[in-house]
Amino acid sequence: GWVGSNILLDRIPDAGRIFLVRNSIPIPKEVVVAKWQHTLFLREEKADARGWLIEVMRCVDMIGATDFDIEQVYAFERKLSALYPNNRNVRPKIRQQLQFLRDNGYLEFVARGRYRLRKESF
Repeated sequence: GWVGSNILLDRIPDAGRIFLVRNSIPIPKEVVVAKWQHTLFLREEKADARGWLIEVMRCVDMIGATDFDIEQVYAFERKLSALYPNNRNVRPKIRQQLQFLRDNGYLEFVARGRYRLRKESF
């Protein structure tokens, strides 16, 4: 029998959706490479750590704004608690993931509790 895995495309954060062609228009190679490099830091993380990072990235995507505050991410606490039922410290984990994303250039720290999503020109 066949053994494989399913890739749930709807679970991929916007930053992980890298188009080569969009709306029948080829995307310049430099833009594709820049977008790919923007999240390359995830490759170095173990699967469980990468899972938390990707889920927090998805929460930031769902906020739908370039600038946001930590309270908006905390609004996803229940969702994250359901995904990680053994974690009793979800808010500290959210803060930790936001700091990691900041340290890796994915987010920019604007002010206390305020962040900005860093998007390259693509």
